Amino acid sequence: MPRVPVVDQETCIGCETCTLICPEVFRMTETGEAHHDHKSEVYDPLGAPEEKIEEAMDNCPVACIFWGD
Repeated sequence: MPRVPVVDQETCIGCETCTLICPEVFRMTETGEAHHDHKSEVYDPLGAPEEKIEEAMDNCPVACIFWGD
């Protein structure tokens, strides 16, 4: 069974690194918060090979992307 990436919304700073590396899996979403107007979310967890998703995980400056259950 394939692993599924998860973004910790509380930790995400909206830097867009994951969306630049792996746009097939990650996208930015509006939050409506005053201090952060967007955060990353997983919209297609199987949209890219695990290696590419892991590259996005490894490059996240706050390490808010991880493999879920």
